Amino acid sequence: MKFCWTTIHVKSLEESIQFYHNIIGLGIVSQFEAGPDMKIAMLGEPGNALIELIEQNGISQESKGITIGFDVPSIEEAMAHMKQNQIEIKSGPFSPTPSTTFFFVEDPNGLEVQIVQHG
Repeated sequence: MKFCWTTIHVKSLEESIQFYHNIIGLGIVSQFEAGPDMKIAMLGEPGNALIELIEQNGISQESKGITIGFDVPSIEEAMAHMKQNQIEIKSGPFSPTPSTTFFFVEDPNGLEVQIVQHG
């Protein structure tokens, strides 16, 4: 079995694409309308686990208790990139071990996103 994607129900597909594509740096694999009240975008790298963003009228966007994480080569550069793009750093940076440092931001829907540097 291979993990294929994580689905996030979003308030605004365009705002969420802006965050995950322009801020986080994920590629847009596909984007389409799946009916009159549903828009979907798949982001990431083909062949790897993707993030599926779904904007659908009448569906709750609550995602309490879920955090997704992204590995970066430089925590300092990632923090500067967030600040340049007016993304508030909610907490951190933290270093629970000498080889791991991370901080948290939120996506446009309030989903907690962890930015991690290993090594």
